[in-house]
Amino acid sequence: MGGLDSFEPYWVWISIGLVLAALEMLVPGVYLIWLAVAAIITGLLTFGLGLSLPAQVVIFVSLALIAAFSAKRFLRDSPIESSDPLMNRRGSRLVGESAVVTQAFDGGSGRVKHGDSEWLARGPDLAVGTRVRITGSDGAVLVVEPVGTTLPPPAVGGEGS
Repeated sequence: MGGLDSFEPYWVWISIGLVLAALEMLVPGVYLIWLAVAAIITGLLTFGLGLSLPAQVVIFVSLALIAAFSAKRFLRDSPIESSDPLMNRRGSRLVGESAVVTQAFDGGSGRVKHGDSEWLARGPDLAVGTRVRITGSDGAVLVVEPVGTTLPPPAVGGEGS
């Protein structure tokens, strides 16, 4: 009952590699997978060559460094392009669209309605009902400019409500 003495060393390395590979799926980033690859290769080499513990550690460290630096260089030279770079930048997706002022701009800020959503916005002082074009975003605040057409303010209450 000596703990890890009852396990073959190659099974320990392969198990460590599989655990690291599983953790890579749970933890954001791309670092653990290279350690997992190094551990699995170390386990396979230990199985085939019957390496001593110091040799196993040296091989693991060497493989981990080679894998990590090779991956870093590869990803730097060939970055992964997103199929939708604006996925998490909803305000940036609206650039070029039109909206209507729902709260008058006073001091450069107010509210606009685009579709079924109202947004905080920055721009020149504008009256309610002014049609604006979205020219950018700063976080959750849209940057707008007037396009010239003024709409009547939306009715509050009244018929059909």
